[in-house]
Formats: sequence, structure tokens, C-alpha cells
Amino acid sequence: MELAVNIGLDGALPLARAAEELGYRTVLASDNFRSDALTVLSCVASHTRRIGLLPGVLQLPARSPAATATAAASLHVLSQGRFSLGLGVSNPDVSEGWHGVAFEHPLGRLREYVTIVRRALAGEEVRFSGEHFRLPAGDRHRNTPLRLGMAPGDARVPVYLGASSPGTRRLAGEIADGWIGAFTTPEDVADAVTQIGRGSVGGTKRPFDVLPCAATYIDDSVERAAAALRTHYAGLLGVGDPATNFFCRLLRRYGFADAPEEIHARMRAGDRAAAAAAVPLEFIDMTALVGPPRRVAARMRRYADAGASCLGIMITAAQVETPEKIRQLSEAKRAHALFMAERATACPPPGRPVHHPA
Repeated sequence: MELAVNIGLDGALPLARAAEELGYRTVLASDNFRSDALTVLSCVASHTRRIGLLPGVLQLPARSPAATATAAASLHVLSQGRFSLGLGVSNPDVSEGWHGVAFEHPLGRLREYVTIVRRALAGEEVRFSGEHFRLPAGDRHRNTPLRLGMAPGDARVPVYLGASSPGTRRLAGEIADGWIGAFTTPEDVADAVTQIGRGSVGGTKRPFDVLPCAATYIDDSVERAAAALRTHYAGLLGVGDPATNFFCRLLRRYGFADAPEEIHARMRAGDRAAAAAAVPLEFIDMTALVGPPRRVAARMRRYADAGASCLGIMITAAQVETPEKIRQLSEAKRAHALFMAERATACPPPGRPVHHPA
């Protein structure tokens, strides 16, 4: 199992450079209210040489399939083949509240979107008539379909799906090259691997990258480590309607039924510190890498045993300055080295196979 790093706008370049020097495989950047993933990755691409580039993830309602394909082809060429494409359906609060796009039939839209993007990246003339997308649109252009003018050609751009539901994970196994998970326990990763396998066409085995991302802070005290992540958790849990917020649903699923309403109430009152304090420590510990290096190393092993081929160190979650984030990347790499050394001396556990990156 290798390591990736999740970055944002703040400190993007020094963090990406440090990750590359430390031997991280991939840098991820996401679409959110603070930054645009493609802009961040374009900047990183021009200041690095080896590290892979992956949006984690681009939100479907923010861009047309053609716009996404054009951006992916451009970054793939400019980065000399280091770019992979991560896509996700977003959620009702962001899709409707931010982009003004109805959150309807997300699975069907995602399937059609990926199909169009794949065709465009292959350099084909794009004709598509689906339930959610039609290209060319209308009768006037039906005889003049367009093609991407700078398709990567033989260099195939890998496509990842960010997926939390069983149906979307099965779709990832069918049409994608990798899966990106967030706020997942090792047990949830194991379930995802099973669901992804069920989606593979005809049960055919092929390279597939399983990439869960975990908020990370390494400290001798689990409580202090969790405290560095609390504001990040509260911010995600406090967005939109607690009934539809993905992270609130996750919190309830893991047994904290009353916590979402309490966090939202404190956020509405303008007390972000109280909202952060209301995030259960147990939930952070279940879905993050917190504590001393050996504890984190043991946690990494659980993700690897569950089937993760790469683990995202979500350094963006830590509410600290860039130099401390760089130190945390080094500490995470040290924990990874401990895990790898211990794993080398032990027999691999029986059960689920580890999927290797594309």
C-alpha cells in the first residue's frame, strides 16, 4: 500500500513538493467552497516532476462532460502523463444550493457522463443520446459532432469515481479504474472492495486502485491529535440540511444519532468552537489517522488488509500552518515505514485480495 496526499489552496506548492520528495505516489485536490481542483493541480503540475495528479473529486454539476474531458486532456499532456481523472456526483446541498443543478438520477448521470468523457479522451467524434445527456443537442448540429482537438491518443487517462453508496461503488468496478473514499473506516473499505468486485464486468480481474482518504494528525496524545481535526469535521458536518448531508448520514450510521442536530444547532448559532467540540471523539478516531506513529502504523495496516492499494493522507483537515503540515507528512511517512517493516516480517492475512494501482 502506497501513500497519497490531499491538499487544498493553502500551502499547495510546498506541500506537493514535500510529498514528492518524501516519496508519496499521488497528490489529490478537491472541488469545494474554497478552491478549484483543476486550478490547484495545474499549479502543482508545473512545479513537480514525478508525483501523480488526481482530483479527489471533480463534481459533475460543476462542468459539462466536454469541459471535463478538455481539462483532463490538457493536464494529462502538460504533466507528461501524470494526470488521472476523479469524478463524483457531489450531494444535494452542493449540487442544488451551489451549482443550481437538480440532484436527480445521480447514478444514471454518472454513467453517461463517464461514457462521454471516455469517448472524448479517445479522440472520437462524440455522438451520444442518453436519458440525461445528448450530444449534439438539437437537430441543427446532428450531422456535425465534434471531437477533442488534443486527445491524449494512446496514453489512456485513468478514471476514478468517488463513491459512498453500494450502487455507485459497483458502477466504479464496472466502468472506472479506481475508487476514492472519504471518512471511511477499514471495515467500510472492505465492504467497498466487495461491492467494487461485484460491479466488474463478467467478474474479470484487472488492475484497480482502491484509495480511501483519511484525515491525519500524528501526536503522542489521541485527544490532541483529534483536536487538530475537529474544526474540519464540524465544517463538513455543518453544511446544508442535516437530513441530507452525506457526513451527517455517515455519523448516524456509525451510531451517533443525536450528534448531527447538535452540531448544526451550534453552527447556526455562530459558535464554531462549540460545534467542533460536539464532534464525537470516537467518530474522528474511527475515520481518521490519529495518535502516535505506531498507533497510526497499526491503523494503516488495517486499511491495507481491507484492500486499500493507496491511502490518502488528508492533511487539509489539520488546522495548523503549512510548516507543521509538512512535518505531519514526514511523520505519516515514518508511520508508513513502520507499517511496511512490520508487514514484511508477517505473513499476509487470508481473505480479501489487495487491489493494485492502475
